[in-house]
Amino acid sequence: MPDIIVIGGGMAGVSAAAALAADAEVLLLEAEPGTGQHSTARSAAIFIRNYGNAALRALNDRAAGFFEAPDIDVEAPLLTPRGELLLATGEELDLLEEYAAGSAGLERLSAVEAERLVPILKPGHFAGAVLEPEARDIDVDAMLQGYLRQFRARGGQLRCKAPVSALSREAGLWQIVAGGETHAAPVVVNAAGAWAGEIARMAGAQPIPIQPCRRSAAVLPAPEGHQVGLWPLFGSIAETWYAKPMGGQLMVSPADADPVPPQDAWPDDMVLAEGLYRYESAVTVPVTRMVSSWAGLRSFAPDKTPVCGFDSEAEGFFWLAGQGGHGIQTAPALAELTAALVAGRAASIDDGSLGALSPVRFA
Repeated sequence: MPDIIVIGGGMAGVSAAAALAADAEVLLLEAEPGTGQHSTARSAAIFIRNYGNAALRALNDRAAGFFEAPDIDVEAPLLTPRGELLLATGEELDLLEEYAAGSAGLERLSAVEAERLVPILKPGHFAGAVLEPEARDIDVDAMLQGYLRQFRARGGQLRCKAPVSALSREAGLWQIVAGGETHAAPVVVNAAGAWAGEIARMAGAQPIPIQPCRRSAAVLPAPEGHQVGLWPLFGSIAETWYAKPMGGQLMVSPADADPVPPQDAWPDDMVLAEGLYRYESAVTVPVTRMVSSWAGLRSFAPDKTPVCGFDSEAEGFFWLAGQGGHGIQTAPALAELTAALVAGRAASIDDGSLGALSPVRFA
Protein backbone atom coordinates (compact mmCIF):
# COMPACT_ATOMS: atom_id res chain seq x y z
CA MET A 1 0.00 0.00 0.00
CA PRO A 2 1.39 3.44 -0.91
CA ASP A 3 1.89 6.17 1.67
CA ILE A 4 0.68 8.86 -0.74
CA ILE A 5 -1.50 8.87 -3.84
CA VAL A 6 -1.07 11.79 -6.24
CA ILE A 7 -4.01 12.46 -8.56
CA GLY A 8 -2.99 14.13 -11.82
CA GLY A 9 -0.09 13.46 -14.17
CA GLY A 10 0.56 16.96 -15.43
CA MET A 11 3.72 18.86 -14.54
CA ALA A 12 2.42 19.70 -11.06
CA GLY A 13 1.53 16.11 -10.18
CA VAL A 14 4.61 14.50 -11.72
CA SER A 15 7.06 16.93 -10.09
CA ALA A 16 5.34 16.63 -6.70
CA ALA A 17 5.24 12.83 -6.96
CA ALA A 18 8.97 12.78 -7.72
CA ALA A 19 9.74 14.99 -4.70
CA LEU A 20 7.47 12.98 -2.39
CA ALA A 21 8.98 9.67 -3.55
CA ALA A 22 12.31 10.60 -1.95
CA ASP A 23 10.79 9.79 1.47
CA ALA A 24 7.63 7.78 0.81
CA GLU A 25 5.93 5.14 -1.31
CA VAL A 26 4.00 7.08 -3.94
CA LEU A 27 1.36 6.09 -6.49
CA LEU A 28 0.60 8.54 -9.31
CA LEU A 29 -2.78 8.32 -11.06
CA GLU A 30 -3.42 9.87 -14.48
CA ALA A 31 -6.74 9.72 -16.33
CA GLU A 32 -5.24 9.97 -19.82
CA PRO A 33 -3.16 7.34 -21.68
CA GLY A 34 0.00 9.31 -20.86
CA THR A 35 1.28 12.12 -18.65
CA GLY A 36 1.29 15.83 -19.47
CA GLN A 37 -1.39 15.73 -22.16
CA HIS A 38 -3.47 18.79 -21.19
CA SER A 39 -2.14 22.13 -19.90
CA THR A 40 1.44 20.89 -19.66
CA ALA A 41 1.58 20.13 -23.38
CA ARG A 42 0.00 23.49 -24.29
CA SER A 43 2.12 25.88 -22.29
CA ALA A 44 3.78 29.03 -23.61
CA ALA A 45 6.89 27.43 -22.09
CA ILE A 46 8.74 30.47 -20.78
CA PHE A 47 10.24 31.37 -17.39
CA ILE A 48 9.46 34.99 -16.48
CA ARG A 49 10.78 36.01 -13.07
CA ASN A 50 8.39 38.98 -12.75
CA TYR A 51 5.25 37.07 -13.74
CA GLY A 52 2.43 37.02 -11.16
CA ASN A 53 1.59 38.40 -7.74
CA ALA A 54 3.86 38.43 -4.67
CA ALA A 55 3.29 34.78 -3.73
CA LEU A 56 3.88 33.64 -7.31
CA ARG A 57 7.05 35.70 -7.57
CA ALA A 58 8.31 34.09 -4.37
CA LEU A 59 7.75 30.71 -6.03
CA ASN A 60 9.49 31.94 -9.19
CA ASP A 61 12.50 33.01 -7.12
CA ARG A 62 12.62 29.61 -5.42
CA ALA A 63 12.27 27.75 -8.72
CA ALA A 64 15.06 29.74 -10.37
CA GLY A 65 17.74 27.69 -8.63
CA PHE A 66 16.26 24.47 -9.98
CA PHE A 67 16.22 25.77 -13.54
CA GLU A 68 19.82 26.91 -13.27
CA ALA A 69 20.97 23.54 -11.87
CA PRO A 70 18.25 20.87 -12.24
CA ASP A 71 18.39 17.97 -9.80
CA ILE A 72 16.74 15.71 -12.38
CA ASP A 73 18.30 13.76 -15.24
CA VAL A 74 18.26 16.00 -18.33
CA GLU A 75 20.68 15.98 -21.26
CA ALA A 76 20.72 19.74 -21.92
CA PRO A 77 19.88 22.96 -20.08
CA LEU A 78 16.17 23.42 -19.45
CA LEU A 79 16.37 27.15 -20.19
CA THR A 80 17.48 28.94 -23.35
CA PRO A 81 17.59 32.70 -24.00
CA ARG A 82 14.42 34.46 -25.14
CA GLY A 83 13.50 37.70 -23.33
CA GLU A 84 10.09 39.26 -22.81
CA LEU A 85 9.10 42.61 -24.33
CA LEU A 86 5.96 44.28 -22.96
CA LEU A 87 4.56 47.13 -25.04
CA ALA A 88 2.30 50.04 -24.13
CA THR A 89 0.31 52.50 -26.21
CA GLY A 90 -0.04 56.05 -24.92
CA GLU A 91 -3.22 55.09 -23.06
CA GLU A 92 -1.44 52.14 -21.42
CA LEU A 93 1.65 53.88 -20.07
CA ASP A 94 0.21 53.88 -16.53
CA LEU A 95 -0.02 50.07 -16.69
CA LEU A 96 3.58 49.93 -17.86
CA GLU A 97 4.73 52.18 -15.02
CA GLU A 98 2.83 50.11 -12.45
CA TYR A 99 4.36 46.88 -13.75
CA ALA A 100 7.88 48.31 -13.86
CA ALA A 101 7.61 49.73 -10.34
CA GLY A 102 6.91 46.29 -8.87
CA SER A 103 9.46 44.36 -10.92
CA ALA A 104 13.20 43.79 -10.99
CA GLY A 105 15.72 43.25 -13.76
CA LEU A 106 13.78 45.22 -16.37
CA GLU A 107 15.15 47.56 -19.03
CA ARG A 108 13.09 50.59 -20.05
CA LEU A 109 12.91 51.00 -23.82
CA SER A 110 11.57 53.69 -26.09
CA ALA A 111 9.15 52.73 -28.83
CA VAL A 112 11.95 53.08 -31.39
CA GLU A 113 14.20 50.74 -29.40
CA ALA A 114 11.38 48.20 -29.16
CA GLU A 115 10.87 48.40 -32.92
CA ARG A 116 14.54 47.56 -33.43
CA LEU A 117 14.11 44.41 -31.36
CA VAL A 118 10.95 43.34 -33.19
CA PRO A 119 11.06 45.02 -36.61
CA ILE A 120 7.44 44.19 -37.55
CA LEU A 121 6.04 46.46 -34.81
CA LYS A 122 3.99 49.27 -36.35
CA PRO A 123 5.95 52.54 -36.16
CA GLY A 124 4.30 55.02 -33.83
CA HIS A 125 1.75 52.55 -32.49
CA PHE A 126 3.44 52.17 -29.10
CA ALA A 127 4.65 54.84 -26.68
CA GLY A 128 6.99 52.76 -24.50
CA ALA A 129 8.15 49.30 -23.50
CA VAL A 130 9.99 47.25 -20.91
CA LEU A 131 12.26 44.30 -21.60
CA GLU A 132 12.98 41.44 -19.21
CA PRO A 133 16.15 40.12 -20.87
CA GLU A 134 16.47 37.16 -18.48
CA ALA A 135 13.11 35.63 -19.45
CA ARG A 136 13.96 32.26 -21.01
CA ASP A 137 12.30 29.43 -22.89
CA ILE A 138 11.65 26.23 -20.94
CA ASP A 139 12.08 22.77 -22.48
CA VAL A 140 8.85 21.50 -20.97
CA ASP A 141 9.02 17.96 -22.33
CA ALA A 142 12.61 17.45 -21.13
CA MET A 143 11.57 18.74 -17.70
CA LEU A 144 8.56 16.42 -17.51
CA GLN A 145 10.53 13.38 -18.64
CA GLY A 146 13.31 14.20 -16.19
CA TYR A 147 10.84 14.28 -13.31
CA LEU A 148 9.29 11.01 -14.48
CA ARG A 149 12.71 9.32 -14.53
CA GLN A 150 13.41 10.61 -11.02
CA PHE A 151 10.00 9.40 -9.83
CA ARG A 152 10.56 5.90 -11.18
CA ALA A 153 14.14 5.74 -9.89
CA ARG A 154 12.79 6.47 -6.41
CA GLY A 155 10.36 3.58 -6.65
CA GLY A 156 7.26 5.53 -7.63
CA GLN A 157 4.43 3.74 -9.43
CA LEU A 158 2.42 5.28 -12.29
CA ARG A 159 -1.04 4.25 -13.43
CA CYS A 160 -2.37 5.83 -16.64
CA LYS A 161 -5.89 5.42 -18.03
CA ALA A 162 -6.98 5.68 -14.39
CA PRO A 163 -9.62 8.40 -13.99
CA VAL A 164 -10.83 8.71 -10.42
CA SER A 165 -14.49 7.68 -10.11
CA ALA A 166 -14.85 7.49 -6.32
CA LEU A 167 -12.98 8.90 -3.34
CA SER A 168 -13.80 8.40 0.32
CA ARG A 169 -12.11 8.29 3.74
CA GLU A 170 -12.46 5.09 5.77
CA ALA A 171 -10.56 4.05 8.91
CA GLY A 172 -7.85 6.66 8.40
CA LEU A 173 -7.27 5.81 4.72
CA TRP A 174 -8.40 7.35 1.46
CA GLN A 175 -10.11 4.75 -0.70
CA ILE A 176 -9.77 5.67 -4.36
CA VAL A 177 -11.44 3.91 -7.26
CA ALA A 178 -9.56 4.72 -10.47
CA GLY A 179 -9.48 2.90 -13.77
CA GLY A 180 -11.36 -0.06 -12.35
CA GLU A 181 -8.91 -0.55 -9.48
CA THR A 182 -9.19 0.41 -5.81
CA HIS A 183 -6.22 1.98 -4.04
CA ALA A 184 -5.77 3.13 -0.45
CA ALA A 185 -3.39 5.56 1.24
CA PRO A 186 -3.45 7.87 4.27
CA VAL A 187 -2.62 10.94 2.14
CA VAL A 188 -3.96 12.03 -1.23
CA VAL A 189 -2.54 14.95 -3.23
CA ASN A 190 -5.04 16.71 -5.46
CA ALA A 191 -2.98 17.79 -8.49
CA ALA A 192 -5.81 17.26 -10.96
CA GLY A 193 -5.54 20.64 -12.69
CA ALA A 194 -8.85 21.65 -14.26
CA TRP A 195 -10.51 18.72 -12.50
CA ALA A 196 -9.22 19.66 -9.02
CA GLY A 197 -12.58 21.04 -7.95
CA GLU A 198 -14.33 17.81 -8.95
CA ILE A 199 -11.81 15.70 -7.02
CA ALA A 200 -12.32 17.90 -3.94
CA ARG A 201 -16.09 17.50 -4.16
CA MET A 202 -15.74 13.71 -4.28
CA ALA A 203 -13.57 13.87 -1.17
CA GLY A 204 -15.87 16.17 0.78
CA ALA A 205 -13.03 18.68 1.06
CA GLN A 206 -13.29 22.47 1.23
CA PRO A 207 -15.44 23.84 -1.58
CA ILE A 208 -12.65 25.92 -3.13
CA PRO A 209 -13.85 26.91 -6.62
CA ILE A 210 -10.99 26.08 -9.01
CA GLN A 211 -12.12 27.60 -12.31
CA PRO A 212 -10.62 26.37 -15.60
CA CYS A 213 -10.20 29.14 -18.18
CA ARG A 214 -9.45 28.65 -21.85
CA ARG A 215 -6.29 30.11 -23.42
CA SER A 216 -6.15 29.98 -27.22
CA ALA A 217 -3.24 30.23 -29.61
CA ALA A 218 -2.54 30.25 -33.34
CA VAL A 219 0.71 29.42 -35.10
CA LEU A 220 1.50 31.80 -37.95
CA PRO A 221 4.23 31.56 -40.60
CA ALA A 222 7.25 33.74 -39.88
CA PRO A 223 6.88 37.13 -41.56
CA GLU A 224 8.55 37.00 -44.95
CA GLY A 225 12.11 38.28 -44.90
CA HIS A 226 12.45 37.99 -41.10
CA GLN A 227 14.31 35.49 -38.90
CA VAL A 228 12.16 35.43 -35.79
CA GLY A 229 14.29 33.03 -33.74
CA LEU A 230 16.15 35.80 -31.89
CA TRP A 231 13.10 37.94 -31.17
CA PRO A 232 11.79 38.09 -27.60
CA LEU A 233 8.29 37.10 -26.64
CA PHE A 234 6.41 40.36 -27.24
CA GLY A 235 2.94 41.51 -26.32
CA SER A 236 0.57 44.09 -24.90
CA ILE A 237 1.06 45.27 -21.32
CA ALA A 238 -2.75 45.21 -21.14
CA GLU A 239 -2.64 41.45 -21.85
CA THR A 240 -4.82 41.64 -24.95
CA TRP A 241 -2.39 39.59 -27.12
CA TYR A 242 1.14 38.25 -27.16
CA ALA A 243 3.41 36.55 -29.67
CA LYS A 244 6.29 34.15 -29.20
CA PRO A 245 8.79 32.76 -31.70
CA MET A 246 8.43 29.00 -31.79
CA GLY A 247 10.17 26.62 -34.17
CA GLY A 248 10.83 29.30 -36.79
CA GLN A 249 7.20 30.46 -36.67
CA LEU A 250 5.16 32.81 -34.48
CA MET A 251 2.72 31.59 -31.87
CA VAL A 252 0.13 34.33 -31.28
CA SER A 253 -2.41 34.27 -28.46
CA PRO A 254 -5.35 36.57 -27.71
CA ALA A 255 -4.43 36.09 -24.03
CA ASP A 256 -7.99 34.94 -23.41
CA ALA A 257 -9.12 33.52 -20.06
CA ASP A 258 -12.71 32.47 -20.68
CA PRO A 259 -14.28 30.28 -17.94
CA VAL A 260 -15.17 26.80 -19.22
CA PRO A 261 -15.94 23.42 -17.62
CA PRO A 262 -13.05 20.94 -17.22
CA GLN A 263 -12.44 19.52 -20.69
CA ASP A 264 -10.00 18.78 -23.47
CA ALA A 265 -10.01 22.40 -24.64
CA TRP A 266 -10.32 23.64 -28.20
CA PRO A 267 -10.02 27.22 -29.52
CA ASP A 268 -13.04 29.44 -30.01
CA ASP A 269 -12.80 30.76 -33.58
CA MET A 270 -14.27 34.16 -32.73
CA VAL A 271 -11.99 34.69 -29.72
CA LEU A 272 -8.98 33.68 -31.80
CA ALA A 273 -10.02 36.00 -34.66
CA GLU A 274 -10.45 38.95 -32.29
CA GLY A 275 -7.04 38.33 -30.74
CA LEU A 276 -5.37 38.04 -34.13
CA TYR A 277 -7.01 41.33 -35.13
CA ARG A 278 -5.52 43.05 -32.05
CA TYR A 279 -2.11 41.58 -32.89
CA GLU A 280 -2.42 42.57 -36.56
CA SER A 281 -3.30 46.13 -35.55
CA ALA A 282 0.06 46.41 -33.77
CA VAL A 283 2.32 45.07 -36.55
CA THR A 284 3.09 45.84 -40.18
CA VAL A 285 2.56 42.31 -41.50
CA PRO A 286 -1.01 41.14 -42.20
CA VAL A 287 -2.25 37.77 -40.96
CA THR A 288 -2.96 35.79 -44.12
CA ARG A 289 -3.10 32.22 -42.83
CA MET A 290 -2.70 30.02 -39.77
CA VAL A 291 -0.45 26.97 -39.72
CA SER A 292 -2.38 25.53 -36.78
CA SER A 293 -4.30 26.50 -33.65
CA TRP A 294 -4.97 25.03 -30.23
CA ALA A 295 -6.25 25.84 -26.76
CA GLY A 296 -5.35 24.83 -23.23
CA LEU A 297 -6.77 25.38 -19.76
CA ARG A 298 -5.40 27.61 -17.01
CA SER A 299 -7.14 26.91 -13.71
CA PHE A 300 -7.50 29.61 -11.05
CA ALA A 301 -8.51 29.91 -7.42
CA PRO A 302 -10.68 33.00 -6.70
CA ASP A 303 -7.64 35.10 -5.71
CA LYS A 304 -5.50 33.95 -8.68
CA THR A 305 -2.97 32.38 -6.29
CA PRO A 306 -2.15 28.64 -6.24
CA VAL A 307 -3.56 26.46 -3.48
CA CYS A 308 -0.91 24.35 -1.74
CA GLY A 309 -1.44 22.69 1.62
CA PHE A 310 -3.62 20.35 3.67
CA ASP A 311 -7.37 20.85 3.57
CA SER A 312 -8.96 22.32 6.70
CA GLU A 313 -11.87 19.85 6.66
CA ALA A 314 -10.78 16.58 5.03
CA GLU A 315 -7.98 14.80 6.91
CA GLY A 316 -5.03 13.79 4.75
CA PHE A 317 -6.33 15.67 1.69
CA PHE A 318 -3.62 17.91 0.19
CA TRP A 319 -4.30 20.63 -2.37
CA LEU A 320 -1.88 21.33 -5.23
CA ALA A 321 -4.08 23.27 -7.62
CA GLY A 322 -4.96 26.64 -9.13
CA GLN A 323 -1.57 27.38 -10.70
CA GLY A 324 -3.19 29.38 -13.52
CA GLY A 325 -0.68 30.15 -16.25
CA HIS A 326 2.24 29.74 -13.86
CA GLY A 327 2.24 25.96 -13.48
CA ILE A 328 5.38 25.05 -15.41
CA GLN A 329 7.69 27.68 -13.96
CA THR A 330 6.46 27.26 -10.38
CA ALA A 331 6.38 23.44 -10.44
CA PRO A 332 9.85 22.93 -8.91
CA ALA A 333 9.08 25.25 -5.99
CA LEU A 334 5.58 23.86 -5.39
CA ALA A 335 6.87 20.28 -5.57
CA GLU A 336 9.52 21.08 -2.96
CA LEU A 337 6.92 22.82 -0.79
CA THR A 338 4.46 19.91 -1.13
CA ALA A 339 7.09 17.38 -0.07
CA ALA A 340 8.04 19.49 2.95
CA LEU A 341 4.47 20.09 4.13
CA VAL A 342 3.38 16.47 3.67
CA ALA A 343 6.42 15.28 5.64
CA GLY A 344 5.91 17.90 8.36
CA ARG A 345 9.17 19.69 7.60
CA ALA A 346 9.75 23.44 7.63
CA ALA A 347 8.73 25.12 4.40
CA SER A 348 11.43 26.67 2.21
CA ILE A 349 9.39 29.82 1.58
CA ASP A 350 8.56 32.86 3.70
CA ASP A 351 5.58 32.74 6.07
CA GLY A 352 3.65 35.40 4.17
CA SER A 353 3.81 33.46 0.93
CA LEU A 354 3.04 30.21 2.75
CA GLY A 355 -0.14 31.74 4.16
CA ALA A 356 -1.09 33.15 0.77
CA LEU A 357 -0.86 29.63 -0.73
CA SER A 358 -2.60 27.71 2.06
CA PRO A 359 -6.14 26.40 1.46
CA VAL A 360 -6.92 27.52 5.01
CA ARG A 361 -7.30 31.04 3.63
CA PHE A 362 -10.65 29.93 2.18
CA ALA A 363 -11.88 28.23 5.34
